[in-house]
Amino acid sequence: MLRHTFLLIYRNFKRFRSTFFINLIGLSSGLACALLIFLWVNDELKVDKFHEKDARLYQVMEDMNQADGITTQEGTPGLLAESLAEDMPEVEYATAVTPSVWFGDFILSVDEKSVKAPGQFAGEDFFTVFSYNLLQGEESQMLTDKNSVVISEDVAIRLFGTTENVVGKALDWHLLQFTQTATISGIFANVPSNSTAQFDFVLSFEAFKEINPGVKSWGNNGPNTFLVLQKGTDVAAFNQKIERYIDGKYQENDFRTLFVRPYSSGYLHGTYENGVQTGGRIEYVHLFSIIAIFILVIACINFMNLSTAKASRRVKEVGVKKAVGASRSTLVAQYLGESFLMSFLSLLTAIVLVALLLPQFNMITGKQLSLEFTPSLILSLLGIILFTALIAGSYPALYLSGFNPTKVLKGKLESSVGEMWARKGLVVFQFALSVILIVSVWIVYQQIAFVQNRNLGYDKENLITFPMDGKIAENPETFLSEIKRVPGVVNASSMQQNVVGSDASTVGLSWEGKNPDDVVEFWNFSMGYDMMETLDLEIVDGRSFSRQFSTDSSAIIFNETAIELMGLSNPVGATVNLWGQDRQIIGVVKDFHFESLHQSVKPAFIKADFEFAMNIVARIEAGKERETLAQLQEFYQDFNPGYSFDYQFVDADYQALYAAEQRVSTLSKYFAGLAILISCLGLFGLAAFTAERRLKEIGIRKILGSSDFGIVRLLSTDFTKMVLASIVIALPISYFIAQQWLEGFAFSISLQWWYFAGAGLVALLIAWFTVGLQTVKAARINPADCLRDE
Repeated sequence: MLRHTFLLIYRNFKRFRSTFFINLIGLSSGLACALLIFLWVNDELKVDKFHEKDARLYQVMEDMNQADGITTQEGTPGLLAESLAEDMPEVEYATAVTPSVWFGDFILSVDEKSVKAPGQFAGEDFFTVFSYNLLQGEESQMLTDKNSVVISEDVAIRLFGTTENVVGKALDWHLLQFTQTATISGIFANVPSNSTAQFDFVLSFEAFKEINPGVKSWGNNGPNTFLVLQKGTDVAAFNQKIERYIDGKYQENDFRTLFVRPYSSGYLHGTYENGVQTGGRIEYVHLFSIIAIFILVIACINFMNLSTAKASRRVKEVGVKKAVGASRSTLVAQYLGESFLMSFLSLLTAIVLVALLLPQFNMITGKQLSLEFTPSLILSLLGIILFTALIAGSYPALYLSGFNPTKVLKGKLESSVGEMWARKGLVVFQFALSVILIVSVWIVYQQIAFVQNRNLGYDKENLITFPMDGKIAENPETFLSEIKRVPGVVNASSMQQNVVGSDASTVGLSWEGKNPDDVVEFWNFSMGYDMMETLDLEIVDGRSFSRQFSTDSSAIIFNETAIELMGLSNPVGATVNLWGQDRQIIGVVKDFHFESLHQSVKPAFIKADFEFAMNIVARIEAGKERETLAQLQEFYQDFNPGYSFDYQFVDADYQALYAAEQRVSTLSKYFAGLAILISCLGLFGLAAFTAERRLKEIGIRKILGSSDFGIVRLLSTDFTKMVLASIVIALPISYFIAQQWLEGFAFSISLQWWYFAGAGLVALLIAWFTVGLQTVKAARINPADCLRDE
């Protein structure tokens, strides 16, 4: 029986080749898309989940209650971890960590060999709290000594050529003007790619306290605090217990409160608004999961429509089978069998497509995904086959098996109004999804172009930045004076923060007229002389810092947003108090964007500070980038031998702020194109069957004088109405979706009517072209061929 069923399925596939290939291409494309998105979503959901104590691993977060609302941040007092471990019985382990992104690359050296690597400072329980794979050393003893360091397998090989007999050896680490010797106490395997924290070595947090004594003050924030709670701890009760914990340590605190969140949730649920968790990368997980389902549904609709459309060519088969005793359940099983086999063949094709496309997909997403047939993936594939087969095959199976054999064999079978509306409704739904995707792609593209071209308040073009290493950190003024002499260098200076993505802020600023009860956060920039000129910041009042004024070391410059917030009508010459020191305002700078355009411009100040500068910023002459960089490379090697010239363009750093949006934009283009392709395949197939069914009508109309254009218009009218209906349905939905997405930006494009009209027109033109391929062919047929007896 099973062999007979497979034989019938094979014969039907062979008989209706065009339908078979349209379904195979559509379903396999949809399944390949769904499988790629599944691999990406599965990887996203696993980020930071590999730690053994994940269920009890929490990060302490801090809410800062300010005049304009609550700001949630990861930075906490440096003493918080060890203090909570002592005071709270619910805490089993605790560690403070300074993220590696703070420092860029350290220099690690052994004898004459040096390497650059990202590192962080952490408390002694770091390797007990987190489950990074230790190759050598005891986790409880790794960072107990202030002068200990734990290095990665990669660093060990780069420095020593091996991981054997490395523990116990010494190395020197260099950061800015600090150089210290540390003893290697352990080696860990390279940090996995699904970890948000990426580092190559870990130093003792006690060493960080020495080079940055301010971290020992409860009034300062910075390091992250991570806890492992005891089993059975009531997290809600624990949050209430630690909420005002800082009050008991710092008398001046009345605006900072604490709470804990699961550490592994931070990657996907990292966005907070006014103290409430509101989203994060999980939104993109939901978005692409919906897109995968939509594309798969579009492919299934093709199968359903084409299967029911060709029913007229299978009615006699159904009638004969029923007449000789076949039950409806037998016919349903046969047609579902066709659907399952088609889904299986499509899945095999999809797996081949995924294997071919995965390297390119990894480049777009920045992932390291691989197609490994694990039990979970196999179960997921079986689930996808089941879902696809049932969705695509259930309606055709029930529809075909429900024919009345008497009417079928008498040739009295007529299509019902409900059947026609169901088929048209599926086409409308299919194209509505495609139009929504077209609009989404266009809106994302326009917004990305907007953020790339917006005036940021400084000129980001031809700006390079590189860290202050080695002799540069020892004598930055000499380096800056000499680098300006390099042909092609327009200007250069130093600053402590990064030009893009700075997160240094303070609430320790007061001024005359400030409400003492208000907590106001200001972003803080420490710049050298000539930095404002190098960045091409615009002074709207007063002046910039100058070496001609010895008092400028205690001067300060604010941006327009800060001056407006402070309510100063004549700011230049006024005095403010920063961290207990009076500073005179010498200028006001036009607002500039130092964060992504997701954020509004924050109140900020600039002070002249050279002691802790970490970066050199240089502007090079446009059109001479290659020659200038080559000369800078030579100059750098002469001035700072033993160190590599690792520069970055500031505009590239700015683009990196929108990496997620860029990936969404790129992937959306591919997915929208795929959805349109699948929809058009279905439309092509339906147009072919419509033309075939109406061949005799076409022949008669041509004999009676109808033109080719009249035939094309006749056959295209119904399809045009369906596509227009889908456009009418899709445009309001796409407007709502676009508006919701753009609300995530403080600065965004305005939604223009022609974005939506253009998307609808594109969908209509594509549909006309697809249908036209068949209707023009049908219109040009010889009437004699149409009217010839079967």
